[in-house]
Amino acid sequence: MRAAAEDRDCRISESRFAQLLRPLRGSLSRRLLALTVLFIMLAEVLIFVPSVANFRLNWLEQRLAAAQIASLALEARPDNMVSPALREELLKNAQVYAVALHRDDSRRLVLSEDMPPMVDTSFDLRDAMAMTLIMDAFETVLAGDGRIILVTGKPRFGAGESIEIVFDETPLRRAMLQYGKNIFLLSLVISIITASLIYIVLHFVLVRPMRRITENMVAFRDNPEDARLVIAPSVRADEIGVAERELSRMQKDIRATLSQKAHLASLGVAVSKINHDLRNILASAQLISDRIGAIDDPTVQHLAPRLFASIDRAIDLCAKTLRFGRAEEAAPERKPVTLRGFADQVAEAAWPEDDDVTWANEVPPDLVVDADPDHLFRILLNLARNAAQALAEGGRGGEVRLTARRAGGHVHIDISDSGPGLPSKAREHLFEPFSGGVRTDGTGLGLAIAAELARIHGGHIELVSTGSSGTTFRICIPDTDAASRECAEAESLAARE
Repeated sequence: MRAAAEDRDCRISESRFAQLLRPLRGSLSRRLLALTVLFIMLAEVLIFVPSVANFRLNWLEQRLAAAQIASLALEARPDNMVSPALREELLKNAQVYAVALHRDDSRRLVLSEDMPPMVDTSFDLRDAMAMTLIMDAFETVLAGDGRIILVTGKPRFGAGESIEIVFDETPLRRAMLQYGKNIFLLSLVISIITASLIYIVLHFVLVRPMRRITENMVAFRDNPEDARLVIAPSVRADEIGVAERELSRMQKDIRATLSQKAHLASLGVAVSKINHDLRNILASAQLISDRIGAIDDPTVQHLAPRLFASIDRAIDLCAKTLRFGRAEEAAPERKPVTLRGFADQVAEAAWPEDDDVTWANEVPPDLVVDADPDHLFRILLNLARNAAQALAEGGRGGEVRLTARRAGGHVHIDISDSGPGLPSKAREHLFEPFSGGVRTDGTGLGLAIAAELARIHGGHIELVSTGSSGTTFRICIPDTDAASRECAEAESLAARE
């Protein structure tokens, strides 16, 4: 029961604390107003404490001055004696019970009641420090009514060494409380007025422009294709104006990009349709070319291989374009693949045997790759065919070499050629479709498709080297669905070793 009660009290205190923080969780305007009032009140508190201590000091000094004036009536009498009635009146006007004056190294009780009350505590104002006065002020406020105090100070105009008075502290305490109340109300009024003025100024200078920007961002996010939602920047030269102008430029760039992507998507659909029909037409043309190749005529036999190669390239280009136009490649169905024999099949499909380009398969016989056979075939075929075409078009022939090794949980496959290397323009857009082609009539789809297939395996393809001595591409295929970051780390470690 006790634990439940404590838990309930804790929830109540938390709810009260949440209610106190509620103004700070609202809009920016409410936070601004609440924080402004809070900071001004904090500044007023820092001023309030010294001002209350100074009020107490002035009140006590006035009481000492009144007691000193009352003692002058005794100085005017030759025998320093007054009647009891006059003494009571002087003490009443000075609001003290007794007055003592130190002069000429002697202490003399000037005025006093017949039976003055006992002193509860005493204060010396002659050499009091600021912190001492502040602590004494807090003590006075917290002491309560009815306390009798002895206050020592310096008499005015050099009338003696010191003067002491005994009086009831209750009037001083009540005056301090009233003064504190007035200062608090005045501080509250000043805080509200100042906070309101600051709030109004900042609301129109900062909050409203920021609200306009955020509302425009939300509306533009919902419908970025609507040109009316592009923010119209103001002529302000401050940070708000810069933010509006930059937001306007960004929104215009986004609209242009979306419009360009929409046009490209439409163009892609049209190209896919054209390639689909063109592939069907070329398939029919291939059947006709096969019949032509069967004619026993020297001229036909000489031109037929070129015709077959041209038709094959056209069909392959149509197939690649259609395949690339799909939203994404199918997920790989991994299985162990013995790379050496598999690579020889790729070489047979990459180029004819009587070509000037030779194939060197240097893969270890026992190296196994964990990959989708169809995807891996397409990756190797695209890279090998690119290398063979680069060598064949150079007119000098050459060699395409395939090497592979295992690095931890990854297999690194290197395809190298002895060609002239890649031009700088091709290196800048190497794996971008329709931009990274090496040949003048190339599309760059082969490298783009190969890179995408390697990526869905969790690996990647990179250009290791290129130059006059040849070009080398490296394919990284992880054994499992590891991230390409792990493959890059393994590659970096292998390079350092």
